[in-house]
Amino acid sequence: MKPLSKEEILSFEDWERVRPRLRPLFIHARSRRRLAVGAHLTLLFENGQTIWYQIEEMLRAEKIAAPEAMQHEIDTYNELLPSAGGLAATMLIEFGDARERDAALRRLVGLENHVWLRLGDRKIAAKFDTRQMSAERISSVQFIHFDLSIGADAFEELAAAGKAAIEIDHPNLAVSAALSGALAQALAEDLTSEY
Repeated sequence: MKPLSKEEILSFEDWERVRPRLRPLFIHARSRRRLAVGAHLTLLFENGQTIWYQIEEMLRAEKIAAPEAMQHEIDTYNELLPSAGGLAATMLIEFGDARERDAALRRLVGLENHVWLRLGDRKIAAKFDTRQMSAERISSVQFIHFDLSIGADAFEELAAAGKAAIEIDHPNLAVSAALSGALAQALAEDLTSEY
């Protein structure tokens, strides 16, 4: 997907003016791009629109106006965009209790070797941002990419046949979830979009 540029970012004033109209649209778009994988793990599949919205919200929340700081945020979020013919997601590992979460993040060391996108008989390994890993624990937020060599039509056919899923086979977390419905349609659109 095409990286976002500084020219695409709205000024604070313009963002505040359009935010009440756009925010519900983006919340709805994010909800159709969400996949619960088991009870404690969620994937939020990213594209150019979701990343643009996150940049706008981050600049607003942190009141970032300095050009260098803005560019840093844009560059950081651009890393989350899927490559051409690929998919990308933010993975959230969620536990309500802080002690339970800390223990789980320690038990899930090595998760980067156990997350797959299954398409029919193929298993495609997730590529993790290794900056978020350590030998003692993992981060509760992970950024992952899947490099595909499949077209949008073939992806939709596999999803419609129930043959597209996210699978995790970590010794301390074995779960899977089908990619179907509105999510599968959104991901197929991503595979053909440059934005």
